Amino acid sequence: MQAVGGTTLNADEQAAPGFAPRAVAVLAVTTAVAVAVDQWVKHLSTENLDPREPVRLLGGLIYLSLLRNSGAAFSFGSGYTWVFPLITLVVVGVIVWLATKLRSVPWAVALGLVLGGALGNLTDRLFRAPGPFQGHVVDMISVFAPYGERFAVFNIADACLTVGVCLAVLLELTGRQRDGTRITKAKPVTGTQTEENA
Repeated sequence: MQAVGGTTLNADEQAAPGFAPRAVAVLAVTTAVAVAVDQWVKHLSTENLDPREPVRLLGGLIYLSLLRNSGAAFSFGSGYTWVFPLITLVVVGVIVWLATKLRSVPWAVALGLVLGGALGNLTDRLFRAPGPFQGHVVDMISVFAPYGERFAVFNIADACLTVGVCLAVLLELTGRQRDGTRITKAKPVTGTQTEENA
């Protein structure tokens, strides 16, 4: 089958209707694991880390440094705490809509990481101080310096979001579609091939 922009979609890879239960199950499990690990690490951090005494790991490559962040991922937008839960709800809605036609396991992993990361930080915003929709996200991972001097302090949810987005971009660049099909570039027809076919 010829697709838009000189690409082809193999006949045996044409999209089937609806979603694949396996892909949706992978999406759900990936999301649940991401949220669970994120919240578990945050719980351990708040119980055991002292903001004044970062823990140095791997010769200073990584520091565990407790920080409460009112902004978005990697501490951006700290003055707009109430906006981020609304954005997260939109992201959740979009991913749920995408899941209705999801048949690709790699895409399920990517979307599950994004959804899990979004829900992990949303949980903080809803249930942590100072209150619902104003809660500060718990961050604890700092690289190269103890207090985010070289790179913003982040958490497991931020890492899941980043990896999920990068994986989604990679899947798009390689022509892998959410419905399980794969689009490839059509090979140009040379003059020799045209003469042989004639």
